[in-house]
Amino acid sequence: MIIRLISPYGRRLNRVITSLQIRRSWKNTVECSANRARCWTDIDLSVIAQNYKNALELCSSQLIPVLKADAYGMGAVKVAKLLASYGAKMFAVATHMEAIELLDALECDVLVMGMSGECEIDEAIERGIIMTVFSFEQAKKISERAGKKAARVHFKVDTGLHRLGFNDMQEMEAASRLPGLKIEGLFSHLALRDRANDEAQYALLMQAKAILNPPMVHIVDSIGMVRYPQWQLDGARIGAWLYGVCPKRFDRPHLTRCPATFCARIAQIRTVKAGECVGYDEEHPLEKDSVIATLAVGYADGYPRLNSVGEVEINGQRAKVAGLVCMDQMMVDITGIEGVREGDVAILLGGSIGIDEYASWDKMNRNEALSRLNGRAPRFYTGG
Repeated sequence: MIIRLISPYGRRLNRVITSLQIRRSWKNTVECSANRARCWTDIDLSVIAQNYKNALELCSSQLIPVLKADAYGMGAVKVAKLLASYGAKMFAVATHMEAIELLDALECDVLVMGMSGECEIDEAIERGIIMTVFSFEQAKKISERAGKKAARVHFKVDTGLHRLGFNDMQEMEAASRLPGLKIEGLFSHLALRDRANDEAQYALLMQAKAILNPPMVHIVDSIGMVRYPQWQLDGARIGAWLYGVCPKRFDRPHLTRCPATFCARIAQIRTVKAGECVGYDEEHPLEKDSVIATLAVGYADGYPRLNSVGEVEINGQRAKVAGLVCMDQMMVDITGIEGVREGDVAILLGGSIGIDEYASWDKMNRNEALSRLNGRAPRFYTGG
């Protein structure tokens, strides 16, 4: 319930309340429907739940939902609580702070797949965060900080991605003998270049497994889960799958759908003469007199910085992006679309615009396109 006061002091308090509401919007915590003034993302949690249940049918081992980058822009805490209600017990993130956010919200196991900084090790041990160990030097730092409470860790072996991981099996074995390390798992990442390369990577993982013999081993992600079901081992890390990014060449694309609908309001409509340009740089003169709508959304809100490429959906019809997308606004050509008014809603992602097409306009990876939604546009949830 919102109380509006009409005295001078009340008006001042109203301004403070409004300011706080705006700040909450920036942090993407607004869940009511009162703040769809500019741009926003609607997220259907029932779609994420169904994607998860479909993955359970495809995976014979434990699913490890990947919630890094705020669950690819969908909201990590919301998604974690949802999936926990369907039995998920362990989640994977990229950073220590992402792990803390989850542990502050629910009881679960969290694997940090990236580096845990020296200033984060003590808290990670205390909170029971599972750290990734990828070198002897890092293992030693963690071992030296572990006291009566052992540090929970997964060892990572570099099988060919050449990003993080032990390169030397003897070094890995030596690290495993350091005191204070509770080795709960071993993992790696497939480069997914081709089958022969993937098989070579898997063989290296099996060499490391023979040395450590940990209780849990995992290597497949969303793509690997469906491409190599025989390699699901003790866990499959699913990130992109949860958010509707279907592995290419998978024969059942209907099993995963994008839960997000990215929307923006039309701020102004104007007619622009033929030969005039729209927006910065003025690289694309209009071929004819055109009706141009300015949308209250820009690249700071997560939309790609397109230049007269791409489309949005208005009143069930496509409108082309006109000119260069600005930081906070963008323009589209609505010539020929009947009944459009200022204040109407344009769909940027969703409706007839799928994630594959949306990402292709800026030659983006689909995961990148979704994770950009982790911006200032508030999120609204349904189906949870």
